[in-house]
Amino acid sequence: MMTGVSRSPGATSAVSGAVAPPALRFQRAGWRDPRLWVGVLLVAVSVVVGARLLASADESVAVWAVAADQGGGATLAADDLTVRRVRFVDDADLGRYFAADVPFPESSVLTRSIGAGELVPRSAVVAGDQVDLVQVPLEVQPNRVPAAVDRGSVISVYLDDRAARRGADGVRALVGVTVVDAPAYDAAFAVSGHRQLVVAVPGGTAEAFEQLLASMDDPVLRVHVDG
Repeated sequence: MMTGVSRSPGATSAVSGAVAPPALRFQRAGWRDPRLWVGVLLVAVSVVVGARLLASADESVAVWAVAADQGGGATLAADDLTVRRVRFVDDADLGRYFAADVPFPESSVLTRSIGAGELVPRSAVVAGDQVDLVQVPLEVQPNRVPAAVDRGSVISVYLDDRAARRGADGVRALVGVTVVDAPAYDAAFAVSGHRQLVVAVPGGTAEAFEQLLASMDDPVLRVHVDG
C-alpha cells in the first residue's frame, strides 16, 4: 500500500531534481576595481591637458597704450594711458613697446602723433629734458576753430593769405600738434575777439611756422581736429 506525498505549492519537486536559481544582488565596485582607477586617471589627464591648453592659448602680455589721440609734443601722464593685452608673434617685438608691468616713465614726451588705443612705441618717446619744444600761441577767428577743441586736443593748423587770395584750404602749416592750453572761450573772445590756443611745436617746426606767418600780408588761421 503506497502512501501519498503531499506537495505544497511552489515547492521543488524531489522527483524532478529542479533547483531554484540564486537571487541576483547588485554589488558596488570596490576601491580595488581597476575600472575605478582607470576612470580617475582619465579625469586627471583631462584636467592637466585642459589647463595646459588654456595657458598656451593666453600668451598675451600687458602693454601701455594711449587712451585718446595724442599729438607730437604731448607730455604723457597716467590719465593719458591705458593697458592693452597683446600677443606678439616674436618675443623680440615686445622690446619695442612699454610693458605695463613696469610704471611708465614720468615726464615722457611724444615726438609724433599717436592715435587712440595705439601702443606707445619707444621710438616715439623721449625724456622731457631731451626734446626741443616751443609753445606757440595762436589767435583764431571763432568760426575757424571747432568749439570742442580743448587742452589735449590734437590739431592741424592751416594758413591762408587772404590778401593773396589763396585757395580756401590754405597751407597746412602745422600737423598733429597738441594743444597745451586753451583758455575759456568766453574770456578769450572778450579780450581779443579771437579764440586763443597754445600748441606745443618742435623748435625747427615752430621757426618755419613763424616765417610762413610773417610772409603773409593778411594771414588767416584755420584749425582742424585730427583723428
